[in-house]
Formats: sequence, C-alpha cells, structure tokens
Amino acid sequence: MTDTTLTKSAIEPVSFALYDTDFEAFSTALGDSFRRYGFAVISDYDMAQARIDAAIDAAKRFFALPEPVKKQYAVGKGGQRGYIPFGIETAKGATHHDLKEFWHMGRDLPPGHRYEPQMPPNVWPAETPDFREKIAWLYGALDSMGVKVLQAIAHYLGLPRDQFDSAVAEGNSILRLLHYPPIPADATGVRAGAHGDINAITLLLGAEEGGLQVKDRDGQWLPINPPPGCLVCNIGDMLERATNHVLPSTIHQVVNPPPERRGFARYSTPFFLHFAPDHEITTLPGCATAENPDRYPEPITADAFLMQRLREIKLL
Repeated sequence: MTDTTLTKSAIEPVSFALYDTDFEAFSTALGDSFRRYGFAVISDYDMAQARIDAAIDAAKRFFALPEPVKKQYAVGKGGQRGYIPFGIETAKGATHHDLKEFWHMGRDLPPGHRYEPQMPPNVWPAETPDFREKIAWLYGALDSMGVKVLQAIAHYLGLPRDQFDSAVAEGNSILRLLHYPPIPADATGVRAGAHGDINAITLLLGAEEGGLQVKDRDGQWLPINPPPGCLVCNIGDMLERATNHVLPSTIHQVVNPPPERRGFARYSTPFFLHFAPDHEITTLPGCATAENPDRYPEPITADAFLMQRLREIKLL
C-alpha cells in the first residue's frame, strides 16, 4: 500500500494464523483492539492475493466505463445493489456529498426466499464479462472471514463461539467496490466524511492510496494504513448496540490526498457484514452491568435499523 497522507498505522496487526493455532490469543488480541479503538488489523489472512487483485482489477475496469453506461446499473432499493453514482452518498450531518462512486453486491438468494423483499437480486454489468465471477468470489471470501472474526468476538465477550453464526448465515451483507476519483484543487467535501458504519462489522482490504483515519477517544485522528496483506476490521453500529457499547463503533473518515497525490484515484473494497433482516438486535448477555446500564432495553430488527440509517445518509 502507498501511504501518501500519513506515515504509520496506529494499530498493530494480529496474525490470522492464531485462529487455528491459538484461538484464545487471537480472540483476546482482536477483542482488546476492538474495545480500545473500535478497529483491529488482521495480518496473514488466508485469501488468495492473486484473486483479490483480479477482483480489484475487474472493479477498476467497470469504473473506467463511460458515465452513461455505468448509470444503466443505478438500480435497487436504497442503493443496495448495482451502481451508485458520484455525488449521492452524504455522511450523516454533512453539508457536502462524499467524493466517490461505488458498486454494491449483496447475497444471492434462491427464488421465493423469505428475504427477497429486503434483499433484491444482484445486477451485473454486461460490459465486463468476468466481473460477476471475480466479485462474487471476493464476496464469499470476505463473508467467510467475517464469520470467523465474529466467532473471536463472541468468545471475547464470554459467549458461545457460534453466538452470531445463525444471525449472519443469511445476513443482508454488502460488498462495496469504491472508486475515489482524482481530486481537483477546488474540490468541496472529502472522499468519505466522518461516519460510523451501520452494520455489525466491516472488513476492509488495504487500499493503494492512504487516507483512512479513525477518531480516537481524545478527538485526535489516527492513521489506519495497514501493510500489504492485511485486513482492517471495525465494529459497526449494530454490534455497538448489541454489546451496549462494550465494543465501540468508532467514527472514521477518508481524507483527501496532499497536492502531489491529487491526480491519483483510490480504490477500496469494504465488506459490510449484516445480520439477517428479521434478526432482533438486543443487548447481549453480560454486556449490561451496574457500571454499564442497558442503553437499549427495546430491541429493533436489523432491517428497521438499516432503513433508518439509509435515510440519514441519503441513500433512501
């Protein structure tokens, strides 16, 4: 990864090799990082780098298509499938839209599935024939990794290792392919305004250009620039709510590059792992105590929570 705006990542990586060799150590290291920062960095993941590179190359070729061609694929409820053009998504409370365009892939469901109303079919660009195969592989690889991270989180919280398995097995998870174009000198807004993620956890492969920052407890912005072969993972608002803020959903942003890097695009591939639409988000056992009273005595379904937040960021 080329670090252009900041020099060092604030969070030390945790090796994914520990998942099989010392799950206790893996769970503790990840959980401690999440509790402290809301973020963790995972090294030595078991996803084939050549296939990751091929998926990102397919995304780049799609974003290079003419704007009218891309806009043919701007379909779907709340931007949950297909293309979302430049200038739409706006961070909650922000004045200017983010400087980005993106593509969403969701979970493929069999015809007649009970979640069809909330999880529409995917669309695929005909102009890049290998797009579907390469992007669907990346979705599956990150979905599988997300389940393992959640198992470590469950263990860290003193819950059964499979606590979240069924809740996310048919979850409304989204793979977002992001393109931040070159930045003009007179640009208003930033590549991604300060925000928290809506979902349970987010998995993010390292980008070619720097810019990701996390807001620390003291209000300072910390750089999160993982080395090559690392995965950034953060807690989303749904899991923050379920853990009664034991694990925080931390505000983060993608800042604009310095003048010498304005002419370079930035690409990234966040995977937003969601619960199933009808899953009730309720405070998990052990997360409400006398010192940390339950903030959320009333449950809310994952779909109701999602719709509320999509309206706030102008995707609905």
